[in-house]
Amino acid sequence: MLTRIDHVGIVVHDLDASLKTYCDDLGFRLLQRVSIPEQMVEAAFLDAGNGTIELIAPTDESSGTARFLQNRGEGTHHICFEVDDIAAVLETLRGQGLRLIDETPRQGVHGLVAFVHPKATHGTMIELLQKHE
Repeated sequence: MLTRIDHVGIVVHDLDASLKTYCDDLGFRLLQRVSIPEQMVEAAFLDAGNGTIELIAPTDESSGTARFLQNRGEGTHHICFEVDDIAAVLETLRGQGLRLIDETPRQGVHGLVAFVHPKATHGTMIELLQKHE
């Protein structure tokens, strides 16, 4: 059902400072930096060899990401798994009684996405990603 880990999302206060740490100090390579206005965040995707790291910084203090930072501080936000058919996976998870944040897929940066609530997965939010063809 979940084919592979696509990326790990890490929430940060300052995207520029985080990029300096991850790229300059740790040697990761920046793949893409994007603004995601509908989620009130800016994100940077880094090449991690066998996967990707997504650094996420809020652009508005009222965003869910800003609330996450206020409550938990910087750190792991979610793990993203690639799927072949996101609608079918959501239907299966719903049928198993797992709590979903997104009942239907929505457009993300790299394809259709949906999130599984962290209370359903022992404290870690799961992102499902069906990549663009």
